[in-house]
Amino acid sequence: MSDKKGRAELLENIDAKFRAVDRDADTFLEGFQHAKLLTYWDYIQTDVLLNLQTQRTVFPDEMVFIAYHQINELLFKLILWELNQLAEKQDLTAAFFEEKLRRASRYFDMLTTSFTIMKDGMDPKQYEQFRHTLAPASGFQSVQYRYIELASTELINLIDLRYRHTIDRNTPYEHAFEHMYWQAAGKDFETGKKSILLKDFEDRYKEDLLDFMSAHNTKNVWTLYKSMPDKVKQNQELIDAMRHYDYTVNVTWVLAHYNTAKHYIEGDGKSGEATGGSDWKKYMHPKYQKRIFFPELWTANEIDNWGVND
Repeated sequence: MSDKKGRAELLENIDAKFRAVDRDADTFLEGFQHAKLLTYWDYIQTDVLLNLQTQRTVFPDEMVFIAYHQINELLFKLILWELNQLAEKQDLTAAFFEEKLRRASRYFDMLTTSFTIMKDGMDPKQYEQFRHTLAPASGFQSVQYRYIELASTELINLIDLRYRHTIDRNTPYEHAFEHMYWQAAGKDFETGKKSILLKDFEDRYKEDLLDFMSAHNTKNVWTLYKSMPDKVKQNQELIDAMRHYDYTVNVTWVLAHYNTAKHYIEGDGKSGEATGGSDWKKYMHPKYQKRIFFPELWTANEIDNWGVND
């Protein structure tokens, strides 16, 4: 094919594309001839990205803290990107299911190993000083992480272990929300009083979270898996991918986070209080809450020892 014929075919394909959506290709081409050529920094929006790190103190290592958490949020976005494709996919196959979970797991593997940046990459004295400017803010308030959990499993598996027997599929979302495991980070269940940490989070995101709960009630990873044919559910590679994702998110990554928090919060005789004032040990350590996305894929012994020996 000559260049002339190739160009004619290309223009015809462009014209057909715009006709299909009832648009005028000539208008597009007229505008295109005046458009700036694309550069890497325009496409990635480098200047915008690099101006999102605003320090509140003069301590240099606060920059590490801010950038690290922003990177985490970008990775959470990519994880949700994969899980949402699973939720919306028609005619799910074992291969597609496994691929999306493997991708999500790789992002969590990256998050897990990256904790050395926090644990070993900041001066403890600097952190001890600038951390107080963060209160009552906390990484607990990452709504994307809550979305990941809700997109991964049924609500019952995210309910505080002490109250799961009171919850079933007919329980209103509002009631379930009040008994999610993360409430343990800032709520006195005897009095119902909530910390500023929890109040701020709920003021900003509660309605969004309730909507997300409803939207993913039957489209979370665990429900989708259970709805598939037995032949697919018995696919060992898919089961392995499910177990790896579950353990990576709820044990490996959580314990890396827990040990990093412990290093800064309790090391060298420190106060032991998180910036948001949460009961961080019982909220974070997997042995207390036994957060398990896919419980039927684990043995009773594995569940009993969830996160204990790691």
